This record gives sequence, structure tokens and C-alpha cells, in this order.
Amino acid sequence: MPNVHDIALEIVAREGGFVNDPADPGGATNHGVTIGTLRALARDVTQDGRVDVFDVRALTRDDAVEIFLSQYFDRPGLSRLPEALQPCVFDMYVNAGMLAVKLLQRVLKAAGYPLKDDGQIGSATLAAVRQEVAKGAQALIDGYGIARRDFYYSLADARPASRKYACRRDGGKGGWITRAESFISPALCLTPAQHQARVAAWTK
Repeated sequence: MPNVHDIALEIVAREGGFVNDPADPGGATNHGVTIGTLRALARDVTQDGRVDVFDVRALTRDDAVEIFLSQYFDRPGLSRLPEALQPCVFDMYVNAGMLAVKLLQRVLKAAGYPLKDDGQIGSATLAAVRQEVAKGAQALIDGYGIARRDFYYSLADARPASRKYACRRDGGKGGWITRAESFISPALCLTPAQHQARVAAWTK
């Protein structure tokens, strides 16, 4: 299993370089780090007294890895989760913040655990996770990945501008969907035909 630093490097590589897409509600992004994150951290990369799009552009890969590890792994306490579950939750935390933990809690609630989906990794959430992992870690990872995939599809259902992240121009799976499915068992990944059926309403 890759260590946490390796996971962060993989996320940076997957995210790519500088993008300032008007359709992306996160705004300017570089190596997966948004301008909102830099402003929240008061990270003045260019040291010109303000945090703006130029700081996003100047961010290095090493900067991004450090931010991911400190803000999206250490700060929310993802290290408390069983190691097998850390990669998929960490990957989504980088993409969606606290919602990554809320989604995990919703999956556990659906399995019968009396949890609040508050986005906090507390004792009740940890106990539920450990019980499910004891039954078989991949089953929980698969359930989480499927819930994540469903979340992205529903997000694109509600926001047409985001559909390009879930479905490519040629009709294939977009980055959001392939990212979610990269953690689940191959047999549970949607076939091209299933994906096409799921997004068919978007072109009507």
C-alpha cells in the first residue's frame, strides 16, 4: 500500500497544472489547490502582500503536496482511519473537503450504524468503520466509491456546467467518475453503456 506522501503525489499528478476555468466554482486551481484554499491559509506565494491568481500560478508541486498533507490529511484526522480506507477518503477530501467524511458516515448509516453525518471523525464513526473493515475492507471501500460516484452524477444532474467533469465530450466517463472508480473493484465499475444510460438525460 502506498504511504500517505505517495498518495499526495498521485493526487497532484492527477490534478494537473494551472487551470482557471470559469465553470469551476472553485476558481483558479494549480496542482489541485484552489485560490480559496490559498486565501484561507493566507499563503502569499509571490510575497507581494496579497493572495490572488498569481499565487495560484506560482504554486509548486511540493507546495501542493505539503498543503494536502497538512490540511486534508493531518488536520481532519484521516490518519485515525484504518490504513486501507485512508487513500479513498483522502482523495475525496482533497476534492470535496469535509463532505468526504460525511459521505463515509452516510454509507455507514445506510449499513445500520446510528451516526450523525457531521464530517467529524469521532469515536462513534471510528468504531463503525473498524467494525465494517473487520468484515472486509474492500466492501466498505467499494460502498464508499459507489456513493462517491453517485454523488458526482447527482451534482452534475443539478448543475449542467459541471457535467463536463462527469462526462467527456465524446460521451465517455469524465474525470470525476474515473477518479471515484479508481478505488473500487473493477467488477463494480460502470460499463460504457451503463455510463451512457446514466447521462443520457443530459443531452435531451
